[in-house]
Amino acid sequence: MNQLDALRQWTTVVADTGDFKQLSISKPQDATTNPSLILKAVQKAEYRPLLDETVKAHAGKPLDEVIDRLLVRFGTEILSIIPGRVSTEVDARLSFDTAATVARGERIVALYKAEGIDTEKRLLIKVASTWEGIEAARLLEQKGIRTNLTLLFSFAQAVACGAAGVQLISPFVGRIYDWYKKSAGAKWDEAASAGANDPGVKSVREIFNYYKQQGIKTEVMGASFRNVGQIQALAGCDLLTISPELLAELAASNEPLTHALDAKAAASGTAEKVSYDEAGFRFALNEDAMATEKLAEGIRAFAADAVKLEKLMQESGK
Repeated sequence: MNQLDALRQWTTVVADTGDFKQLSISKPQDATTNPSLILKAVQKAEYRPLLDETVKAHAGKPLDEVIDRLLVRFGTEILSIIPGRVSTEVDARLSFDTAATVARGERIVALYKAEGIDTEKRLLIKVASTWEGIEAARLLEQKGIRTNLTLLFSFAQAVACGAAGVQLISPFVGRIYDWYKKSAGAKWDEAASAGANDPGVKSVREIFNYYKQQGIKTEVMGASFRNVGQIQALAGCDLLTISPELLAELAASNEPLTHALDAKAAASGTAEKVSYDEAGFRFALNEDAMATEKLAEGIRAFAADAVKLEKLMQESGK
């Protein structure tokens, strides 16, 4: 049994890609996308026609709507290949606007429904884990719209997401690792900070254990991996969303894989319940320099790629 098959014994494997033609190789249950991945895909010759066709079919409509239609086009293609759910992201530029995030999420759902997709079972609306984003997710969940809270770097964000009753959270393992490695500079010891000692892995393990101890139903999906060691150290997490390159690396290895996270064992812990109001959340996030910086950086990066995608569409429509 290769490591990818071994991982599937305990964890739902999710592909993190806009390159849906690769999905038949790794055979994931679910798939996630984001603006950066869609931008990367449409710059390839095999996917550019999707952008051009979408722009032509919806000429004259607002650019933000055409972008959503492109995201849904990719999502429906993905859903024709995988058996599970796809995550489609709300524009990161709305990360601090609860009402606009709800409205955009509802429009994305409507577009999927128009394509005949059972959105309650097969779609997750992806929203940044700001206070406003979490509140938007709470409102969307109340409407029966399932959400995936992304750009999550801190325990405080995870606690607030659990309290909001969101379907799933995506803690960013690799970006946490990046921050600590950069912060340490020449003092960074790669071997001492690998596997279970990786700061991103430790963050996910803390959240996973807390959720199981508190009986929180929100699913934990580790994301943003830099190497297979991080994935191996989280085997047993509810879900892991993995790039095609790392999926291939796992499939090529026949080394034994250890069941690292165990939900039943975690549930036996006695962690004290934590809760935040808005002021408490904002202060806790502010106290975490890594989470504050990476959240802001992530929103800026996704927003910049949304702008690039808009420019491609404008050029296509000329």
